[in-house]
Amino acid sequence: MNYQLEKTGYKLSVLGLAVILLWIGAFKFTPTEANAIEPLVRHHFIMGVLYEVFSLQAVSNLIGAIEIITALGLIASFWNRKIGFLAGMFTVITFIFTLSFLFTTPDIWRIKDGVIVTDFFILKDLPALGIGIMVMGKCKRKRDDGK
Repeated sequence: MNYQLEKTGYKLSVLGLAVILLWIGAFKFTPTEANAIEPLVRHHFIMGVLYEVFSLQAVSNLIGAIEIITALGLIASFWNRKIGFLAGMFTVITFIFTLSFLFTTPDIWRIKDGVIVTDFFILKDLPALGIGIMVMGKCKRKRDDGK
């Protein structure tokens, strides 16, 4: 019973993250989202240089494509551990970058009613990072076990 709960929770977490990445990735192809992420990406010490090479929409499209490919890889991880490991790695990299926006974006931290707050939508990326690490570990363990 415990194993079945763990297996179900794992699959639901991975599938849930894949749906979120597919949805958000598709939205990156819109001008609304391209404009919304611009302040986050532009102030990032690594990602900001993308705007020197690509247009606002092209940068957003690139990020969206990476998110969609990652989502499809997470879904494929249920059947293919090599693709799953790569998708887990892309997930980890993606969410390390997005969490770093908490430190690279000016004025993202504020005091409201005496409590320090941020753009909380970014904090959802912390459990997403954990899911990516779980996928990598599960796919690597299966490979090492020969399963």
